[in-house]
Amino acid sequence: MTIAQDAQTNVTLRQSGWWKRNQQTFMPWLFLMPGILLFAVYVLWPIMSSISISLYQWDGLSPATYVGLENYIELMDDEEFYTALWNNVRWLVCFMAAVPIGLALALFLNQVVFGIRVIKSLFFFPFVISQVVIGLVFTWFYEPNYGIIAPLLNLVGLEGWAILADEDYATYGIIFAGLYPQIAYCMILYLTGLNNVSADQIEAGRMDGATGFSLFWNIILPQLRPATFIAVVVTIIGSLRSFDMIAIMTQGGPWGSTNVLAYFMFEQALSEYGYRMGYGSAIATILFSIMMIYILFFIYRMYRDEKRGL
Repeated sequence: MTIAQDAQTNVTLRQSGWWKRNQQTFMPWLFLMPGILLFAVYVLWPIMSSISISLYQWDGLSPATYVGLENYIELMDDEEFYTALWNNVRWLVCFMAAVPIGLALALFLNQVVFGIRVIKSLFFFPFVISQVVIGLVFTWFYEPNYGIIAPLLNLVGLEGWAILADEDYATYGIIFAGLYPQIAYCMILYLTGLNNVSADQIEAGRMDGATGFSLFWNIILPQLRPATFIAVVVTIIGSLRSFDMIAIMTQGGPWGSTNVLAYFMFEQALSEYGYRMGYGSAIATILFSIMMIYILFFIYRMYRDEKRGL
């Protein structure tokens, strides 16, 4: 009996000793495990499934047929795909204007004057309302006869010009509506960043003679690097996954001229155009690849700057 108890005690001590020796190594992973599991289930698994489905011909109900890279080959010959891709490029270029405009508004609002909180809340307003609502409001703005910009168009001789019905300018009209909430989002990021700007460094810069734009460029802007990084990444992702505005304002029209990859994917996979899950997944895979190029590039730059201590 005594020998058995001693053996059990030794086992317990060995287990306890192993846990204490490795506790600091495993505890962070135990805390991270719920987040890792959720990320795997809700992000990684759908991505892998989309890539897998893109290799099949499938309508969502019938048995899937393996077709290899045929969906991608067909995509390369699809003119609508190139139209959607070009529109995504236009979204990306024009949407980047949200970053400097958001920064300018944040600098303007980062003051301690009477009533500034009320003004700030008005600027936050576009961020909290739904993009569907914004899309509807701007559709009414663009209405050629009774819209809010109709009198302005009449003044410059463009009476009755329907922007959303013009295949050359409809995309820019939607992008302008999309910029409205995106500028507010960038502004909030920069306002948060400005709260963490070191007052000591600003004072030191002033003592060295820096004022105005020089003070902003050399002292304040470098300290806003994390906010700028997040603003740029979020803006790029927002431009590439633009969907709501197009669905509400034009549904890809006129004649597919405002289509983007996200809406084109929806049309092919889930609309009356055919329920082509494999073809839609191929579009989604290409869109994901484009996003990853930008995201990995900015993560690499951030990692490099962190190593340099910038």
